[in-house]
Amino acid sequence: MALDNEAKPEAVHGSTPIPKAPRNQVLLVLRLVAFFATAAATVVMALNKQTKTVVVATIGSTPIRATLSAEFQHTPAFVYFVIANGMASLHNLLMIVVEIWGDKFDYKGLRLAMIAILDMMTVALASGGDGAATFMAELGKNGNSQARWNKTCDKFGTFCDHGGGAIISSFAGLLLLVLITALSIGRLVKPRPATLSTV
Repeated sequence: MALDNEAKPEAVHGSTPIPKAPRNQVLLVLRLVAFFATAAATVVMALNKQTKTVVVATIGSTPIRATLSAEFQHTPAFVYFVIANGMASLHNLLMIVVEIWGDKFDYKGLRLAMIAILDMMTVALASGGDGAATFMAELGKNGNSQARWNKTCDKFGTFCDHGGGAIISSFAGLLLLVLITALSIGRLVKPRPATLSTV
């Protein structure tokens, strides 16, 4: 038959085979920088501690001194901040591994969708930790006169400075995570394949 004798369709004359899409190096770099930012915030806040001896009362001419310490464990918001940034760091580290070797473990094309979902969950977790820590940092710096909560940063300046640095680093990581999430969602949109017109 005529159909049997026809040769198999060849590639379009003058066309070159489509190369495999290169690995998204930009996304890998963003994840690496975000990992360092959130990991730095976790370590700095977790190791943040200051001990200071202050005068709490005076009996006659004899001052009564007490040794006070400020640690992140004393504030649940800072504990949540450390946990959230630690989990964000672990997430970024795992996603870097998946980006490099994930093609071998892709199941029915769900890898990119799962990465985008996990990225969004990590953004929500990190933003909650940053918001809670920022509120407590503002309260410690300026206090609240209406609630009669005294500020503490005038007594524990080093503790507040280290905590502020951790919060800044965490916000930088959060901004990178938002950008990474947008890129992850964008990878789910597949371009339409080009159609060949028959002559």
